[in-house]
Amino acid sequence: MKRNSFLCCICLSLLAHIFTAQAAPKDLVSPSQAKTIIAHRAEKVLLALKTKDMARLATFVHPEKGLRFSPYEYVNMGADLVFRRNQLQSLWASKKLHAWGEYDGSGAPIQLTFRAYYQGFVYDHDYAKAKHVGFNSEIMGHGNMRNNIREVYRRAIVVEYHFAGFDPQRKGMDWKSLWLVFEKKNQMWYLVGIVHGEWTI
Repeated sequence: MKRNSFLCCICLSLLAHIFTAQAAPKDLVSPSQAKTIIAHRAEKVLLALKTKDMARLATFVHPEKGLRFSPYEYVNMGADLVFRRNQLQSLWASKKLHAWGEYDGSGAPIQLTFRAYYQGFVYDHDYAKAKHVGFNSEIMGHGNMRNNIREVYRRAIVVEYHFAGFDPQRKGMDWKSLWLVFEKKNQMWYLVGIVHGEWTI
């Protein structure tokens, strides 16, 4: 029985590997190429986020798809909010509450103004000083929630700004990541997603 169980595990691992290989787009940009292509543009986007320059941020947003905001690393296509270029600047001053999804753990609705959401789920740390930056590389921020960024944005360049943790006593459970997602249109790479990540229950 032990031998059969062992063989089953091997078969399942092989099938998972084959499925992943088949699911991965053939034209996915390699990490080294991604860094060459997008590093400078990503820095400009991050600076716009840091300085709260919504007008500047809007210039990088995809002209057709707009910009999707995901509070956690599981991109929820049915719940995440998408805004167009011309909406960003007015959103910053707006006091309107938006439904951004649900808080991890409690399941309570995330009802926040755009500015409050930005402070809690976008630029909640100074990601311009992140010690680890990845370009289409292995995900650095891992919690209990499934990260489906690559499944949703299959041919994108994904940049991860990652803090492994802040308090040594928490042993990495206070990690934070911010993912910027870019898709190509007419030889230009546009921002289509901002995904926030942290340890989830």
